Amino acid sequence: MSLLTPDSGLLFWMIVSFGIVFAILSKYGFPVIVKAIEQRKAYIDNSLETAREANERLAHIQAEGEQMLAEAKEKQNALLKEAFDEKERIIEEARQKAVSEAHLQIEEATRRIREEKEKAIREVRSEIADLSIAIAEKVMKEKIGRDNEQQQIIDRLLDEVSFSKS
Repeated sequence: MSLLTPDSGLLFWMIVSFGIVFAILSKYGFPVIVKAIEQRKAYIDNSLETAREANERLAHIQAEGEQMLAEAKEKQNALLKEAFDEKERIIEEARQKAVSEAHLQIEEATRRIREEKEKAIREVRSEIADLSIAIAEKVMKEKIGRDNEQQQIIDRLLDEVSFSKS
């Protein structure tokens, strides 16, 4: 018996034992192995599908986040513009109010100056009238002694008064 060429009896029993093992494996072993492989394949397919869906959701969430960020920036810009416009409006209103108040104060000061001027002119006129009366009294006292001159002064004064009224 040589090692390279087996005996026909040995070959027969090897084929029979291989057949029995193969039959047992095909009846009980292969279905379990195939089922385990199919379950593993289904698990892997399911995991891949879940990963794909997660990637899609992540991409969708990222897109929504970018959109929300863009909207937030847009709102921020709108609010900043609105705040700037409001600031400009408030400044303009304050400027107009200040100009208006300045005009009112100038008008009030002008009115007061005018009143003070008129009051001063009245006081000066009153003083001039009082001085004129005092001077006239002194002049009249000196000339009262002369009847002829007194009559002439009275006539002249009456003529002046009558011309000034006409």
